[in-house]
Amino acid sequence: MGNLVSISTIGQDSHRFGDSCEGISIRLGGTDIPFDRPLVANSDGDVVFHAITNAVSGFTGVNILGGEADKICLDDGIKDSSVYLKKALEYLNNGSVIHCSVTIECLVPKLMPYIPAMKESIGNILGIPASSVGITATTGEGLTGFGRGEGIQVFAVLTFTKEV
Repeated sequence: MGNLVSISTIGQDSHRFGDSCEGISIRLGGTDIPFDRPLVANSDGDVVFHAITNAVSGFTGVNILGGEADKICLDDGIKDSSVYLKKALEYLNNGSVIHCSVTIECLVPKLMPYIPAMKESIGNILGIPASSVGITATTGEGLTGFGRGEGIQVFAVLTFTKEV
């Protein structure tokens, strides 16, 4: 039996907002959040799941976004970003996610009421308790386009264990 090591990786993604329209919502961390501007994307634009998917790719070395996700989204018409994250997790082999930390930068929408649901959704997909998912949100003091309300940027750090 080998030794168990911990490895952390980072993932990032961002999307800009489209034009205003009534009665829509955006999806972040698998949670629908009422908002009047869509995220511009080929998929559902779940920038939280995209950043987490990129962090998983940092561990596995298999790029899902821009690779397999393009086939799933553009060829097969599947827009649900949770499908891309689940595809990335298929490549973990002897690794396991033990913690997820997410930082979201945006001026709008206000996210605090939706953080518990996002933590639960993320935990369910990653196979970890919601208590092992941390989510913070910031406006970045308006220093970037995200903090000025032009879109959303997300960084995700995942910690894995792996037998070596």
